[in-house]
Amino acid sequence: MAQSTFDRRRINGPEESAPPVFLDDEPVSTEQWALGQPRQNRMALDIRPIFLQPGLINHATGSAYIETQKTKIACAVYGPRQSKATAFHEKGKLNVEVKFAPYSSPRRRAPMRDAEDRSIGMAIYQAIVASLRLETFPKSTIDIFITVLETDGIQGCVAAGSIAASTALADAGIEVIGLVASCSAALLGSEVWLDPNEAEARASQGTLVLACMPALETVTSVWQAGSISPSDILTCMSLCQSSCNAIHAVVAQALLDRPPKSQA
Repeated sequence: MAQSTFDRRRINGPEESAPPVFLDDEPVSTEQWALGQPRQNRMALDIRPIFLQPGLINHATGSAYIETQKTKIACAVYGPRQSKATAFHEKGKLNVEVKFAPYSSPRRRAPMRDAEDRSIGMAIYQAIVASLRLETFPKSTIDIFITVLETDGIQGCVAAGSIAASTALADAGIEVIGLVASCSAALLGSEVWLDPNEAEARASQGTLVLACMPALETVTSVWQAGSISPSDILTCMSLCQSSCNAIHAVVAQALLDRPPKSQA
């Protein structure tokens, strides 16, 4: 008796079937971007829509989830808690750890941390550390864990991660000087494009990520890569700072709309 090829342990499809077809958007030439052609789907100074929700991780002291189209980041804050270090230190310590999910990019990532994770973590640390009063937490540690669920460019990860970290700190009830907002920019041809995605950043001459506290009109961090003239850097910073004012309003409204924490 011939053996059947029917596998009863799995859900078998019909005998006549075809693989699904995924239709991508129309390909855009990066050479046209570099020559200063118009931007696709957005104006040059438009940023992607922001969805921000604090308090989604119940077991964390504070948390936040941010989504800007293809960039999705979850952030959890634990502490302040007593430091395990034996030496006494008058100022508290801030630890920022960034980890990419294996499925966060088209090419599957290894589960272990790499140099890119550390560089993004250091950029986010520099963006938010100025907003904290670490001198009020002697011999204490504040841990921030950021998980990148989906990425669409390193610049977007740094900007969105800084916003999520500042929101999670405020959600945790930790005293901060001000809320941190961040925005990125890219120079393509003679134009400055705000909030570039991965393809736009790759085609640009240089990129810049600015973090600031709009309520205090204070810049906390500037992260620049590529070749940009000093005059263009000042232009990028000015445009990013204007967008940070709008982002600050989004963060403040998200914190106001957050339902009160349940008393255990």
